[in-house]
Amino acid sequence: MTRLVTTAVLGLGLLVGLGSCDSRRPSGASSLQNEAAMVAEESLDERLLGIRFVDVTEEVGLDFVHDSGSGEDYSLPAIMGGGAAVFDYDGDGDLDIYLINSGKAPPGGSGPGTVRNRLFRQESDGRFSDATESSGLGDAGYGMGCAIGDIDNDGDLDVFVTNWGPNALYRNDGPGEDGQVRFSEVSAQMGIEGDDFSTSAVFLDYDRDGYLDLYVTQYVNFDPRRVCTQEGGRRDYCGPTQFAGVPDTLLRNLGGRSFLDVSREAGIARAAYAGLGVVSADLDDDGWVDIYVANDADPNSLWINQGDGTFVDEAIVLGAAFSGYGVAEAGMGIAIGDSDEDGDLDLFVSHLVQETNTHYENRGQEGFEDTTAELGFATSSVSSTGFGTAFFDYDNDGDLDLVVVNGAVKRRSGAHPVHGEWFWSPYAERNLLFQNTLVETGRRGFIDVSGEAGPLTGGLDVSRGVLPVDIDGDGDLDLLVTNIEAPARLYRNEGGSSGSWVEIRVLDSRLRREALGAKVTIVTAGRRYVRHAVPFGGYLSGAEGRIHLGLATEETVQRYEVRWPDGFEERFSGGPARRVVELRRGEGQ
Repeated sequence: MTRLVTTAVLGLGLLVGLGSCDSRRPSGASSLQNEAAMVAEESLDERLLGIRFVDVTEEVGLDFVHDSGSGEDYSLPAIMGGGAAVFDYDGDGDLDIYLINSGKAPPGGSGPGTVRNRLFRQESDGRFSDATESSGLGDAGYGMGCAIGDIDNDGDLDVFVTNWGPNALYRNDGPGEDGQVRFSEVSAQMGIEGDDFSTSAVFLDYDRDGYLDLYVTQYVNFDPRRVCTQEGGRRDYCGPTQFAGVPDTLLRNLGGRSFLDVSREAGIARAAYAGLGVVSADLDDDGWVDIYVANDADPNSLWINQGDGTFVDEAIVLGAAFSGYGVAEAGMGIAIGDSDEDGDLDLFVSHLVQETNTHYENRGQEGFEDTTAELGFATSSVSSTGFGTAFFDYDNDGDLDLVVVNGAVKRRSGAHPVHGEWFWSPYAERNLLFQNTLVETGRRGFIDVSGEAGPLTGGLDVSRGVLPVDIDGDGDLDLLVTNIEAPARLYRNEGGSSGSWVEIRVLDSRLRREALGAKVTIVTAGRRYVRHAVPFGGYLSGAEGRIHLGLATEETVQRYEVRWPDGFEERFSGGPARRVVELRRGEGQ
């Protein structure tokens, strides 16, 4: 939500980006990709006909409408939330949905006090039932987002909720005598303190001691008494530049018993920016997980893990702090994945209207390069404000596509209500879907296929979070999208399951949990894929670290190679595709 870039400057930036295109092919391009370069362009058009995302929200009983709490008071937190989580909270093998609300009274204020976060349990018939009351996950404050992880290595998943005000940590206590899984609020007991304006969070094992630590982005030192207006004096939401930034928080897990704030000792507290999206993965491939933060109107942060408990922000040095033309943009959400299939992790950051979203290509020791215009992202994103975003292979062809969900933060000039006199209609925007053309053409690039994606991109909402997950277990990735003052919407993918696939869970039996941060190489007859066990959720949203890999027409995996978070390497035999595979440490060849 940075100050608007003028049209002249934006145009110059696009020309600079186009003029500096690097047309080289990714170093990891295989013979199969070379053959694909000969595919006729008509085949690409034919694939577009298979895009089908169907809104099944009502069909599956997902009955949730977000409450912004104080939206018409133009309180900044109301325009930012809320997020979601998708995870198997009860261990029955299917995925459940947790949705964050923002309607509870803010810190020091008065409010309805009845608006709650909601937990929906997936039943055996694919429908969802409300399990909020029995779970104890309802009352968590003025909600923003959440993260999922096993904090005590007991084999079940716990929940961390970020708020405007005190955050909440919920320990999964497993099923009670009645068989219902319950969570206990253990924030004070576990040393979770502070009442800042927190946004996104991510679990990671930064010190490789076997316990999941927690990184929490902090937004700004918000003062609700501040009044902001547009030109002409009309009231509207303030932006982050109206307030001081706040350092993010790094909490070290002390053996599953408590957390200790090590932000200062680790070096994180040296920066006081307006933090929004966050992801954690080994971005420099040295065996230690790093942290990337999308900052709003400030330079992004790339905290490189030094392996001794400290981090150094190398975003400027490595080319991931600014756009390619040297501007600090309004960083919102982050997508992370190997978008060019060269074996390392690339980054995509969503931004404000009149800025382009930015694709940072990982060039190894050379750092990151802004390849936004080169890959075809620039034009489509100028007219929208992006929030949640994710790389995911929606058509199971083996390369990563991209989704961006949008919603304005300033009243759009000339906007008219789309739902009668709905207050939020001037902020509603269409979502975007991009198809990766690497497999089809052998060339790096994305095409905007939003016009083919049906309700996912055809409607108008003020969208915030997005999670790609195989909610129905049919082998392709569906999408959960959260919206301000509107239903959370579940879009079922009905066009991707024709391609082959495998879902991989990387488990450390010693720790009784997912090995977040593990690097997995999947070898087939025609290709080598590199994927990391990191959860989706770069803006306010969290999920498990399951790896979903599209295999196109290949029906067999030859082998799996795992580099575990502590550096230990292991091989596993392959087998048929179209199934869920668990790679358990110590059980490989």
